[in-house]
Amino acid sequence: MSGSVELPSPHTWHSLVSLAIREDLGSGDITTALVVPEDALGEAQLEARQALVVCGLPVARRVLEAVEPALEFAPDLAEGDLAPRGSVLARIRGPLRGLLAAERVMLNFLMRMSGVASWTRQFVQAVAGTETRIVDTRKTLPGWRSLDKYACAVGGAWNHRVGLYDGILLKDNHIAAAGGVAPAVKAARSGAPAQLRVQVEVESEEDAMRAIEAGADFLLLDNWKPEALAAAVPRLREHALLEMSGGVNLDNVRAYAESGVSRISIGALTHSAPAADLALELCIGGLSAGGRTE
Repeated sequence: MSGSVELPSPHTWHSLVSLAIREDLGSGDITTALVVPEDALGEAQLEARQALVVCGLPVARRVLEAVEPALEFAPDLAEGDLAPRGSVLARIRGPLRGLLAAERVMLNFLMRMSGVASWTRQFVQAVAGTETRIVDTRKTLPGWRSLDKYACAVGGAWNHRVGLYDGILLKDNHIAAAGGVAPAVKAARSGAPAQLRVQVEVESEEDAMRAIEAGADFLLLDNWKPEALAAAVPRLREHALLEMSGGVNLDNVRAYAESGVSRISIGALTHSAPAADLALELCIGGLSAGGRTE
């Protein structure tokens, strides 16, 4: 996906960067102020301590700009690139106090975003060769929605609806409140904007057919057993787009994909992705005081 995923609009994440800097820096970096001369300059590099999918470099740049505008950020790799263990993702040069003050916040963003992208890439690769797409969900870290979904896309997944405002999905509580599958679908269909499909969460083939008969064109087959899914998909897919979710992991995702569903949505892409192992290492030979680097 390198080069093909658009970075989210700044208004969706710049404030998150500002918040992260405020909570970490507070009134100032006491340790660095005590041991690093004010005019010290330095160089450092961002290193991958594991194989990972690179994600978050523009956000890292933004952190550095916000903490110390004089810092120079030069990426060696691009978003979506696979970085082997030991790879250098980017090089940073400039005022050493600013670099050290920005270090943890910058790494926190990079570690989470590269972790989500790397985790997602494993699921995408597991279904390679099938016609099934891996899709993300709204199970994102609060405040991180745009960056979490961006990281999933960098990893190769497809973004589902961003929030409650841009997609219709009738879940079990909507259905219960409406008095059943058919009434819920009919109510949604009667007022749905023309460009939005009505998706319905169903737990049995009977409910799936009720939803289709009521006008649903998109089904979410939630927590179906593999054998039930394999039996029902050939009968249902001629009537509606099919997505499945629930209980998906790397061991079974390909079996689910081979059932013939169009999409598999996985909340674990964002709520359970392990952070990527990254580090910022100073280039000792490039340290100096007095306004110049050696």
